[in-house]
Amino acid sequence: MTPDHVAHGLRASYALPHATPDLVIAWERGALTPTHPELTALAGVLWCSPGELIGRPRTLREHRVAQGFAPEDVARAVGHEFLAYTRMEESGQWRGTDRQSAALAELLDLSLPDLVTVTGLEARLADLLRTAARTRWQAYVRPVGRIVPLDRRLLEETLQELHQDYQGQMVATLSWSGGSAAGEASDAGRDFLDRIVDTFWTSLESRTA
Repeated sequence: MTPDHVAHGLRASYALPHATPDLVIAWERGALTPTHPELTALAGVLWCSPGELIGRPRTLREHRVAQGFAPEDVARAVGHEFLAYTRMEESGQWRGTDRQSAALAELLDLSLPDLVTVTGLEARLADLLRTAARTRWQAYVRPVGRIVPLDRRLLEETLQELHQDYQGQMVATLSWSGGSAAGEASDAGRDFLDRIVDTFWTSLESRTA
């Protein structure tokens, strides 16, 4: 289907008179983001679900759209005022209580990694994990547990593994390298720390499978 065909379908079947080929092209290029009604209509024209159009959801808005909820539905379900919820969705900063976060996770079928991401805590988690890997991991069990509310022993084992892997990798790189040992160790360590959140979730998953 060309942008002209899609735009015509949006106008004729979904009463979106503002839909033009240029608008469709802007959506395709990522220059503009369709609103909830526009995305729902676009999915209808293309005979697919909204979730298929956005790929793997990352943001709170994308998870909501993938599940087919309007923003007022989510706001009502988690106990937020509509305007407060939409501001959180636009800013990417979740301001809900533990109960509201649990309700959000249940409504949108969020995994724990997804919940951490959509509530804006992934960057904080990454900072804690990087410091735990570089220094005394024991001091970061409780702070990490505030973000990832899991069994303490499970978190201890995972943080200890991250610490050992990072330190072992640095030592091994220094042992194998020649004159550029420090630089290569630095690169290896930086790469490990860049991937540390994914490594953390993978390690947790292996322990709970």
